[in-house]
Amino acid sequence: MGNAHAPSGFARPVSTRNLPAGTPKDIAVIRLIRIVLILACATVAVAQKPENVLVVLNQPSAVSRQIAGYYMKKRGIPPLNVCALRTTQDEHISRAVFDKEIARPLAACLTAKHLQEQVLYIVTTKGVPLKIDASQGKDGEYASVDSELTLLYSDMKGTPHSLAGPLTNPFFGKLDIPFSHPRFPIYLVTRLAGYDFADVKAIIDKSLIAKNRGKFVIDLRSSDDVNGNSWLRTAALLLPKDRVILDETDEVLYNQKEVIGFASWGSNDKNRHKRLVGFEWLPGAIMTEFVSTNGRTFKRPPDSWNISTFKDTKLFWDDSPQTLTADYIHEGATGASGHTDEPYVQFCPRPDYLLPAYYNGRNLAESYYVSIMGLSWQNIVVGDPLCSLGRP
Repeated sequence: MGNAHAPSGFARPVSTRNLPAGTPKDIAVIRLIRIVLILACATVAVAQKPENVLVVLNQPSAVSRQIAGYYMKKRGIPPLNVCALRTTQDEHISRAVFDKEIARPLAACLTAKHLQEQVLYIVTTKGVPLKIDASQGKDGEYASVDSELTLLYSDMKGTPHSLAGPLTNPFFGKLDIPFSHPRFPIYLVTRLAGYDFADVKAIIDKSLIAKNRGKFVIDLRSSDDVNGNSWLRTAALLLPKDRVILDETDEVLYNQKEVIGFASWGSNDKNRHKRLVGFEWLPGAIMTEFVSTNGRTFKRPPDSWNISTFKDTKLFWDDSPQTLTADYIHEGATGASGHTDEPYVQFCPRPDYLLPAYYNGRNLAESYYVSIMGLSWQNIVVGDPLCSLGRP
């Protein structure tokens, strides 16, 4: 999905146990599923509260402290619900640093404050390390810090989890069940990050005024039925027709207006040659794409930088030519997904779960995590976990 080894990731087998693959032939069935989905989400779209959120800041980072303070004030997060780490501000860390300076202090903080059960969502902030460097590949021990922290709840309850490869997300596909402890022994971890404080402030401000309006822009890279295209097509069928802009051609959609959701192949669409899509993003808008390294960094590239190919090594930014999650946030999205390294396509957020769940009232954190198959892996979710469009 990214560098020379990435395209083979698209060929790996995929689980479709909760929703059909989704082709035009399935329209009648999918319309029925849409009705069931609406009824299910109406049942589970319970508004979680500020006291269910734990904010994590890195004390040596001024921007981390600034973000935490602003978010807690705006969202009304209780003063008790913050844990201050003291660790490096580097984006990449070793497993030893993660264990000693992030995981153990957070577990101790949750225990000391008796928040282990009450907290459902953990919010990391810019300035908290991003990625754990380790062995790579489908059985590798590399992971994003945020995805690793999802398992802190179960780690505190029992023995530490296995580090090799992605682990099954127990919440994946559970569209009809409220997220709660101890039924789902994980935390849903999101990150408040962007190129600077202004970008993150915009995320927070927009999340507070999100409304269920606007268009879901779904951009296939061709008309074939590869897994990603099938999921994109199914997502379109599970949303109201008048709320969807669907493109099944080789063209790339740019400059769309009033966008509330976006799903595409990003820079893995060979016809995309622009770094930015030029959308008008509505408050609450989210995005996802099948790109392996879009969450690799939150360091801002020069304005002259553009996406390219893995053959153009001189044009890389932070060791990759691919699109950047942070660009979508900077352009105006309120929530976004990304990957710190190669996830393989089936472990990218499934748009056929993500977009309908969000449209039907799930909050941002639950909408993303109900669509992500694996944990202790490469995924990151950027945004306020409590952001919600409300029920349609």
